[in-house]
Amino acid sequence: MKVAKTKIILDEKAAYAKAEHFCAYQERAQQEVRDKLYEYGLHQSAVENIVSTLITEGFINEERFANAYARGKFNQKGWGKIKIKQGLKFKKIPDVLIKKALLGIPYDDYIQMLQKVLTKKVAQVTEKNAYKRKYKLQQYALSRGYEGDIIADILKELVG
Repeated sequence: MKVAKTKIILDEKAAYAKAEHFCAYQERAQQEVRDKLYEYGLHQSAVENIVSTLITEGFINEERFANAYARGKFNQKGWGKIKIKQGLKFKKIPDVLIKKALLGIPYDDYIQMLQKVLTKKVAQVTEKNAYKRKYKLQQYALSRGYEGDIIADILKELVG
């Protein structure tokens, strides 16, 4: 089994150029950029200098990242707010920015997405027992990061 070797860049300017490109490609969290710079073999002082410069120049913006992440995971993957929140916490985004990002998801769209996700799953679940069927659908929606009370309301409409 081959282990991928990372290039060690000792030059801070070359690392900055690579980090700039890394951030320009898509929105990044500060922690993602730090991790990438540490992979290049840079020391903490160099990493912090580069990160602060990228923030000053607008390449890294935690609020912009949090909003893009929340919108993307919701629209593309159909994730619920709980799962999105966990993902942002994993990326070390501050709680204030997580709340702001989650408020950016309109409630009506959120309900529609959950209905869409569950309607699609209803067609796939072959369980005959109504109680078990409802349980499986509930567990699926919970695993997608939706809140239990909202799931219960939607399941009443869909399954009965």
